[in-house]
Amino acid sequence: MDVLTAEQRSKCMSRIRGKDTKPEIQLRKCLWSMGLRYRIANKLPGKPDIIFVSAKVAVFVDGCFWHSCPLHSTKPSTNKDFWITKLAKNKRRDKLVNKQLQKLGWTVMRFWEHEVKNDVQKVGNRIFRTVMKSLTSSSVG
Repeated sequence: MDVLTAEQRSKCMSRIRGKDTKPEIQLRKCLWSMGLRYRIANKLPGKPDIIFVSAKVAVFVDGCFWHSCPLHSTKPSTNKDFWITKLAKNKRRDKLVNKQLQKLGWTVMRFWEHEVKNDVQKVGNRIFRTVMKSLTSSSVG
């Protein structure tokens, strides 16, 4: 049984950000300080959080709850059937989006929000190396 009314629950859920989350902003600041320039507005499948157009690298920062992180995912105690279905759909959609982007020639990088929060520099370095590798391999050919 939910301890909140339907209206209270709706208000709580509506305040959950789908973009410009703290981990995303933290990562963008890190990448900017490394000299990487990126875009955030895009029409690619799955709407990646950060893209590097010339390198064709798409970055997602996945929320631990919404994308079922193996370390931090929790199973809701109320409305279980709805949430189990919803979270399973999210995971299936993530896999489909990865395939769609790869088919279009994009390198897909996904990070859990806890990875960004715990060590943004490490995540930034991985992205930096991937972008640089992609740029040098595309200019060599």
